[in-house]
Amino acid sequence: MRILMAGVSGFLGTRLVDRLTADGHQVTRLVRRPARSADERQWNPSAAQLDPAVMADADAVVNLAGAGVGDRRWTDGYRRLIRTSRVDTTSTLAITIAGLPAADRPAVLLNASAVGWYGNTGDRAVEEDAPAGEGFLADVCRVWEAATRPAEDAGVRVVRLRTGLPLHRDGGLLKPQLLPFRLGIAGRLGSGRQWLPWISMADWLAVAAFLLDRDDLAGPVNGVGPAPVTNAEFTRELARQLRRPAIIPIPALALKVALGGFAQEALTSTRVLPGVLTRAGFGYRYADLPAALHAALHD
Repeated sequence: MRILMAGVSGFLGTRLVDRLTADGHQVTRLVRRPARSADERQWNPSAAQLDPAVMADADAVVNLAGAGVGDRRWTDGYRRLIRTSRVDTTSTLAITIAGLPAADRPAVLLNASAVGWYGNTGDRAVEEDAPAGEGFLADVCRVWEAATRPAEDAGVRVVRLRTGLPLHRDGGLLKPQLLPFRLGIAGRLGSGRQWLPWISMADWLAVAAFLLDRDDLAGPVNGVGPAPVTNAEFTRELARQLRRPAIIPIPALALKVALGGFAQEALTSTRVLPGVLTRAGFGYRYADLPAALHAALHD
């Protein structure tokens, strides 16, 4: 399969390029700087610039582009960047796809989204048919997913992959927690009752490959594991695997001082289930948190 991919330099993108290449696919990378190799093509999504010829021979398009939500403190400017970095890239790809002759369009657009779509669900479990929730990230997800519509309206299969919290020691949810846990100065966040929709990195990569291959799957898909846990449960299991205590809870007020606007998202309870993947027969390699954490720490 010939795959055109945006967001290739991020935490997920670098690993997905490796996975798809290992599977025998040909991956062409979209980059904002001048192309430096035969497998790169330049684009400028901030100005909605993408040469349609770049896409004309692609069988699939994958878009993982977007500024990291936990990378920096949420100033007003960074909030705008979180939104525009997702909407501009998605819109540029979808409009370019729609403008191609039908015979030249890719068969599928696999576009990133996030479980932030659901907002705070409390203890209520939700699947893909749940409406968008409230809050900044829910609003971002709403316009982010809406930006795929030109491709969908043109008859292309569009999959919106609502990613949860991939577990890997080099990034995402896990990396910033490892040092304080190893120093024995970590604990649950706030009350600890908020639900975490985790997924192992190996399974997230397998989900992406699965969705590219399954012609019968379209629309939103929750990229999460089958057994979400609370923050308190996650904390206990990580401490057990690191053989360290985790008895110092971090109060909600301290989080708000340290993280600003992102603190509210860190305290949000999102109990999300992989309804589409379960019904489609996707087989998880790491279906429970202990196995997934062990893999994240040691594989």
